[in-house]
Amino acid sequence: MEIFKRVTEIDFMGKRGMAVTLSSIAILIGIVSILIHGGLKYGIDFAGGTLVQLKFVNPPEIEEIRDGLKTIGLGESEIQEFGSKNHILIRVERSEGKLEEVGKRVKDSLIGEGKYQAEDIVIERVEMVGPKVGKDLREKALLSIIYAIIGIVIYISWRFEFQYAIAAIIALIHDVMVTMGVFSVADKEFTLVIVAAFLAIIGYSLNDTIVIFDRIRENMRRRGKIGLVDVINTSINQTLSRTILTSGTTLMVVVALFFLGGEIIHDFSFALVIGVLVGTYSSIFIASVFLVYWANRAHPKRA
Repeated sequence: MEIFKRVTEIDFMGKRGMAVTLSSIAILIGIVSILIHGGLKYGIDFAGGTLVQLKFVNPPEIEEIRDGLKTIGLGESEIQEFGSKNHILIRVERSEGKLEEVGKRVKDSLIGEGKYQAEDIVIERVEMVGPKVGKDLREKALLSIIYAIIGIVIYISWRFEFQYAIAAIIALIHDVMVTMGVFSVADKEFTLVIVAAFLAIIGYSLNDTIVIFDRIRENMRRRGKIGLVDVINTSINQTLSRTILTSGTTLMVVVALFFLGGEIIHDFSFALVIGVLVGTYSSIFIASVFLVYWANRAHPKRA
């Protein structure tokens, strides 16, 4: 199935200067936002704290719960529905005392407001992540991304050539940095779930990039006197229908998850929406642009 009956003749490489400028601005905005916020906004997985899950007889008002928690001095709290409107997940920064005491303090703060009775609230679980555990998780999350990148370099260097591997890695780093910047600007938490989303973004973007690289390599074998820029433009246009179809269908799924999947996977699906869009863009403009840059340095006349 194809969207275009004929191969398009869009001059993608002619717009590479504008694309690089746009990407640079997006990354710069993200970096500035991270610096202004004093770093990423780590969730309980990385920063440490306590998680309390409550079950209510009747669906509660989130604002009522938030008002009740302000009176017990546990620092900043995040409240969200978990599975159903009767189940509430509360994340608090501090965790002095035993876990049972933290859960009891949360429950008592809600009962003390006079809007709930003891039998209206059940403490289903209380979990704590200490600062040291959070630090270890941050390090392991970073290592998981680094190992993924190393594996990609080895595979693409073997499957194609070294410059293709570097081009793909630059595109992947671009995707992660832009998505991370969007998260910072939107003031969203960075958790283990988001790390999983980033790894999914890396895999998706890489798959799209390899399809274009494979067509570039195929066309390079029979290019004759045609310049590299023209070969890349032709290759991108030849795979454009496939790129749009793949990205479009994937995007429909993640958008559905974003709007219908519930609060618990809201940030995960948000990261995937951004990642699919940015990954499609980088496969066309960022990875291919680096191939042109590499060729210009190695063989100026040939490129």
